[in-house]
Amino acid sequence: MKTNGNNSISEQMVIGITMGDAGGIGPEVIVKALADPAIRRAAKFIIFGMNEQLCYAADAAEIEPFWGRHQHEKISREYPYKVVVADYDEYSVPAWVRGPSKMAGETSVRFCLDAIDAARAGIIDAVVTAPISKQSWKLADADWPGHTEMFAARCKSARKVMMFVAGPLKVALATIHEALFEVRHKFTIGCVFEPIDLLNDALRQYFDMENPRIGVAALNPHAGEDGQFGDEERRIISPAILLAQEQGINCLGPISADTLFLRAAQGEFDGVVAMYHDQGMIPVKMLDFEHAVNVTIGIPIIRTSPAHGTAFDIAGKNIANPAGMKSAMTTAIRMARTKKNLELRV
Repeated sequence: MKTNGNNSISEQMVIGITMGDAGGIGPEVIVKALADPAIRRAAKFIIFGMNEQLCYAADAAEIEPFWGRHQHEKISREYPYKVVVADYDEYSVPAWVRGPSKMAGETSVRFCLDAIDAARAGIIDAVVTAPISKQSWKLADADWPGHTEMFAARCKSARKVMMFVAGPLKVALATIHEALFEVRHKFTIGCVFEPIDLLNDALRQYFDMENPRIGVAALNPHAGEDGQFGDEERRIISPAILLAQEQGINCLGPISADTLFLRAAQGEFDGVVAMYHDQGMIPVKMLDFEHAVNVTIGIPIIRTSPAHGTAFDIAGKNIANPAGMKSAMTTAIRMARTKKNLELRV
């Protein structure tokens, strides 16, 4: 059996997919995304999840199951299927559960931990995570509040940054889930330098950009107007940019956020560093909400995810849009291929 390229099925990228919260739309968007023949031609896939939940989703969507099934204890890169479910049949989450639950938290944590270990062992080339519920993880007494923290801890990565891909935009965040008035307490030169540095590495390693151009957003209106509207640009952001430039990173700023994202979308910059969550997320979701992809950078494995959540309110209704999951899958495949090709050049 041959792929649509020159490589045999055994040479294709192997992408791991975690099913996410069983009560959310994860099973539905996974099934719908992989039902697309173009997606299945592009790679091999191992779903870390529950066959029962995936069959429920397929039945509701009137999709014939197209995957093989194996016990998750026997995970392997050499499955003779394009799609296989590594089935956790020792767990069961009732189909009527459409909200946070301890069992859904326990299972979604387990899927992620096993997928991370498989990626670190080279069994899979990337991990795509379906949405989890932070409340379910809390009910399950998880050690981490969410995916990003779990992946960094499991990979023993001291540094981690959230990056989002939406159309032409690639945006990294200097601060993530911080109350807006609390950002100032964690706003340091290192806090700004780190996403510049990691974004530069990611654009080179995963998107084959030899000398990426990075625009760094200001924090205050009009980039502070020489200190009239705050001094963070002069005191924190500019020194971080200078530090990055001294290390050979092609970055510019601080640039007023009300023009920076337009300039980036028009091609002036390959990536943008935003100072706080909504400064980066508003343009990402305005530009391409349905296809936006979350990427964790700074860790030694590839992890992508659709930018949407569990959507408990529509789970089980067969109306979830798989576009974000498709984009997360294709982005993971692209990143894995680029990384492999660059390694072969060395």
